[in-house]
Amino acid sequence: MAIPRIISVDDHVVEPPNLWQDRLAAKWRDSGPRLERRRGSIEWNGTGGSTFVESSASEAVDADVWVYDDLVWPLARGFAQVGYPDEPAPSLVTYDDIRPGCYEQAARLRDMDANHTEASLSFPTFPRFCGQTFLERGERELSLACIQAYNDWMIEDWCAGDGRGRLVPLTLVPLWDAQLAAGEVRRCAELGSHAVAFSEQPYALGLPSIHSGEWEPLFSACEDTDTVINMHIGSSSKMPMTSPDAPSDVLMTINVENCMNAFVDWLMSGVLVSHPNLRIALSEGQVGWIPFFVERMDNQWHRSGRYGDLKTKVPEPPSTYIAGRVYGCVFDDMFGLASRDVIGMSQIMFETDYPHSDSTYPHSRETAHKIVTTAGLTEHETWQLLRGNAIECYRLHRYGIDR
Repeated sequence: MAIPRIISVDDHVVEPPNLWQDRLAAKWRDSGPRLERRRGSIEWNGTGGSTFVESSASEAVDADVWVYDDLVWPLARGFAQVGYPDEPAPSLVTYDDIRPGCYEQAARLRDMDANHTEASLSFPTFPRFCGQTFLERGERELSLACIQAYNDWMIEDWCAGDGRGRLVPLTLVPLWDAQLAAGEVRRCAELGSHAVAFSEQPYALGLPSIHSGEWEPLFSACEDTDTVINMHIGSSSKMPMTSPDAPSDVLMTINVENCMNAFVDWLMSGVLVSHPNLRIALSEGQVGWIPFFVERMDNQWHRSGRYGDLKTKVPEPPSTYIAGRVYGCVFDDMFGLASRDVIGMSQIMFETDYPHSDSTYPHSRETAHKIVTTAGLTEHETWQLLRGNAIECYRLHRYGIDR
């Protein structure tokens, strides 16, 4: 079977070293994000968090670190793993040690060509998956300026010129204010961005849950501007873990748990009922778990009168609101593809996760061939998985991608 060129809905960009220093107003440059080279080591805790420790000891190494307010955030190999598959993901690196495709547009396009990839949507690195860095620290005026600088760079630099039609804009919002967030969605949509990053569990960030009604301005703005809400695993700043001494492989195995929670939250919140044109995408969560939760939610809906008033918010079974609205993505989930008739083949997209340690680069074409063959996908289903569903979800015709 011929494998069509891939549209990856979950990649990542490592921000260029001068992004904020070039784009922030002069009054913010001394306090805004800036890159410094320091020598030290990294200490990891049992839940995936880390601390950079500056040191001149013999085991210390050079590292490029982002400095912002009281934050010192080092670049680790896992954020830029491609080209260095055998190096430990937690090891510290500098920009000299990573592929230029991580942060330079021309180099990224070359790597996409080598990886049979036509188009890519990229989440941020230093701001984290939905901009939590700017939620957690800094004056609010500065934080908003940092978000807008990032969004302008994403639209005007990363996704412009040779990148137009290949690099799809994904922008951030000020999470601390739903009205401001709505305004930023509308501003970015006017500039050409119709995808926004949001948290899989905003309550975990100290924010209102999606059940609260507090996010209505944001959801309305996304619906009005045809903007897709994207939720990456880890965008709640927490990852599931069984115990502090469990191997990190345990975390990597169960990290889709947050994605499951978001899936249930959205389908049982009533948001998709009150916003019938809103679309959401769950990134890096795979889809093999969806059939169980679809059955579980619908069964719970049928007996919900015993527990509450779910049917007043969700008048039809939750599964009713999935088609054309709720998208998942896979990179090697053959079990999920085998369950495509239950999930809905039109709701599953593909990712290469460039340049993270889970990335299938430079073998994404071979990976795609293996999973579609093993799952027995038809030629049309293969096209849906690798291209068609992404085109539909993100309305990529506006960037010149029609088929």
